[in-house]
Amino acid sequence: MKILAIETSCDETAIAILECKGDKQSAKFKVLGNALISQIEIHKEYGGVFPALAKREHAKNLVPILEAALEEAELLHEDTQVIQEETRAKISEILAREPGLTEMFFEFVSECETPEIDAIAVTAGPGLEPALWVGINFAKALSLIWSKPLVAVNHMEGHILSALAKEVLNDPINTPPISTRLNLVISDVKMPVLALLISGGHTELVLMKEWLQYELIGQTRDDAVGEAFDKVARMLNLPYPGGSHISALAEIARKNADDTQIAAEKIPRDSASVLRSSALRLPRPMIDSGTCDFSFAGLKTAVLYLLKKQDILMNGRPSVDREILNRQIAHEFENAVTDVLWKKTAQALSETGARTLVIGGGVSANTHIRRVFKEKMVSEFPDSSLQIPASNLSTDNAIMIALAGFYRAVQKEFSTDFKANGNLSLAKSA
Repeated sequence: MKILAIETSCDETAIAILECKGDKQSAKFKVLGNALISQIEIHKEYGGVFPALAKREHAKNLVPILEAALEEAELLHEDTQVIQEETRAKISEILAREPGLTEMFFEFVSECETPEIDAIAVTAGPGLEPALWVGINFAKALSLIWSKPLVAVNHMEGHILSALAKEVLNDPINTPPISTRLNLVISDVKMPVLALLISGGHTELVLMKEWLQYELIGQTRDDAVGEAFDKVARMLNLPYPGGSHISALAEIARKNADDTQIAAEKIPRDSASVLRSSALRLPRPMIDSGTCDFSFAGLKTAVLYLLKKQDILMNGRPSVDREILNRQIAHEFENAVTDVLWKKTAQALSETGARTLVIGGGVSANTHIRRVFKEKMVSEFPDSSLQIPASNLSTDNAIMIALAGFYRAVQKEFSTDFKANGNLSLAKSA
């Protein structure tokens, strides 16, 4: 089965084509084509994703990356197609809100033959609804013109499955470029599976007792962890997206243990106290609440107060001193986040008896979180396995949507009667 997948939930426009074999017990996947355009540079000046801009960029980029993905998969063949007026009218209605996309769509499909794919998968949610709608309507138009069944995919399920997917190494099929001619396998999954989903919009613990059957174990009561990273980054005058920049500062602080001493020697006695571990200690919100829920709004606020204190004490001091202090704050913030994530996850592992832990979502790329979780799993849960997606599969991408689309297609979950849902839930509360 060949799946063409479309992802437009946020600020990545992505299309992938996968060849899929097997069933839910054991499946193999070959990435035939993979195209992605990021909007990060566009949204930087806003300090976050601006929905109207994201929608506009998706509409502009979908046809070009579709062409690129099909060409890479060797499924793009020129041919003149006559589009019946009735079909043209229906598609025009589907794409009515995107006139520019409509024009590009007709121009493209009229000049190429229907590709040899078996189904189309598209993200239905969660995400930014204006962005989701562009991808959904584009998928519905392709489904109509090519007469291919359509599968609605939950974005978070994609993250779980991409974490469960293992790369097949030393496979003769793996020909350059490895990023696209990628071979994956999902098999021998030990149930139950506990998923820690961490991204800009989500922080939740989800249990999969049976295949594709989910139960919500814990969730954030306010800010998602990725959102907290971005907000703290803005406080530190770091570029968007903030997670990688905070992590970079934190790693420098870990490698420069003498930062505190250096700064203390340079700044006034009262200022030096800010650098002491007791003064830099940030709270670990809800870490001992007894639940598996999270909260990061208070941690963000604590950073704000610490920075205000820093500004008072550091008034007029050299910028190098501020840089050292910011590294220390980034270090402590990242440590606090990781401590909370692990404590809640460990509690959920103990309570559920999960045999597999997966971490998915954009924040799963964080080096420190990966390092701590790997160490803790070996020492505290040696009988359970940890699976984290490769860095290129941790952020939003269409490969993960194709994985989820395959499993839903196997279960014949085809439909064109669905809408974008920015708050689409993967699981019900326990």
